[in-house]
Amino acid sequence: MPLAATDHPSTPARPLRVLIAEDDPQGAELLEAYLGETTYDVQKAADGEETLAKVADWQPDLILLDVMMPKISGFEVCKRLRAAPETRGTAVLMVTALDQQSDVDRAVEAGANDFVTKPINKNELLLRVRALLDTRHNRGDLERTLAYIEAVEKEHP
Repeated sequence: MPLAATDHPSTPARPLRVLIAEDDPQGAELLEAYLGETTYDVQKAADGEETLAKVADWQPDLILLDVMMPKISGFEVCKRLRAAPETRGTAVLMVTALDQQSDVDRAVEAGANDFVTKPINKNELLLRVRALLDTRHNRGDLERTLAYIEAVEKEHP
């Protein structure tokens, strides 16, 4: 059964956005095909610089971020995303052929939300994508609710 943005508790005003940051065209096509069974909007970037530019312009909800990319590594892209207030909350799923514990540790230190190794298992990928998007969506709901409560408390001390 295809995953849909409407499967979320309260559907956002726009479809959820996933950016595939992968320098290998075949790898990017495979990830796009896996996500093709969802209702997410998907775009691709082929290197670290293009990834950062697309994040700034398109504001994805989730980035599938390859670690070993030209120009700027996935680790460095993730660090930069976490350092900027406007992208700090963007979910990042590291996707890589690296599979050593030290690689996982580096991904966590860079600020990745999750880590999956190649070859990619389609069901595992879709479950992780959905979990990260659900978490991001729920965090947004919580932030809006807390802002509302704060505003009400200011009006009625």
